[in-house]
Amino acid sequence: MLLRLCFVVFGLMLCAPLMAAPDDFSEAKKIAQRIYADETETFYCACPLRWQGGKGIPDLKACGYEVRKNGPRASRVEWEHVVPAHHFGKSLSCWQQGGRDQCQQSDQQFRLMEADLFNLKPAIGEINGDRANFAFAELPSQAPQYGACPFKVDFQRQLAEPRAEVRGDIARIYFYMADKYRLNLSKAQQQLFISWHQEDPVDDRELLINRRIAQQMGHPNYFVTGARNWLPGYQPTGYGLPPALSTAHQTKTTGSARTQQVAQDSLSGNQDIQRQVLGNQNSKIYHLSTCPGFSKVSAKNQRWFSDEQQALAAGFRKAKNCD
Repeated sequence: MLLRLCFVVFGLMLCAPLMAAPDDFSEAKKIAQRIYADETETFYCACPLRWQGGKGIPDLKACGYEVRKNGPRASRVEWEHVVPAHHFGKSLSCWQQGGRDQCQQSDQQFRLMEADLFNLKPAIGEINGDRANFAFAELPSQAPQYGACPFKVDFQRQLAEPRAEVRGDIARIYFYMADKYRLNLSKAQQQLFISWHQEDPVDDRELLINRRIAQQMGHPNYFVTGARNWLPGYQPTGYGLPPALSTAHQTKTTGSARTQQVAQDSLSGNQDIQRQVLGNQNSKIYHLSTCPGFSKVSAKNQRWFSDEQQALAAGFRKAKNCD
């Protein structure tokens, strides 16, 4: 029987076939191309976009884009991490030892974060390169650098300003990544993204992409569906982290705030979001955090899942000694 994912969007119960989340960035890029196969414009510049042989080609002339420095990268579309890899990787020991390359080689948790499809958007390569790992901000005094493309970069202060039409999308991606992987957002960042979220609300296209990605990831972006709302003082749950790094709804999330969060999870069909599911890549068996074999899976064979449905959809079976 085909497993299905169901969640509530604006009061409607939506169900879709459930597939498997990507294991690494290379696999994620292939899946992302399928998800955005009918995308007609680049994310940051809104340049007309066509797909050929699995590659995105922007029409720079049609959108008035002017190459700043890197013509070859400007002529192609790349998969931009809206929340930069540096943001979610810098605190890991692998990053401190050898940067992104080291994390890609040795850290499964980093590979899963890097492959999170909700964080990927098709962007002009030069913009992707220029943005680097700069934080987002509003730059009213910064002169345009890419012709008619409204994206701005302040290289000295390492800041970037996106066009107004995608600022809400960016905010909700940051909320999602910060919540799932317990990333730090400064007070200023939170205030900016809350403002962007309000000024640029969810539209039909964002909902459609959210549903497509949810089929792969096993869950939606709850800040897009409206099941969660980031307010000042929001406590990230860390539900995408392994048990050693994540505690079910941190003890700081208490009282009415915790009650509201539980109610939101229930509405979204996400009651078991904190139940940890760990698969063994070698045996294709998965264990729950209460199972005897949970702590015995070697690091090199570990594969984390959001829930049991995602594990089953990926071809794993539940351990026999796990009730």
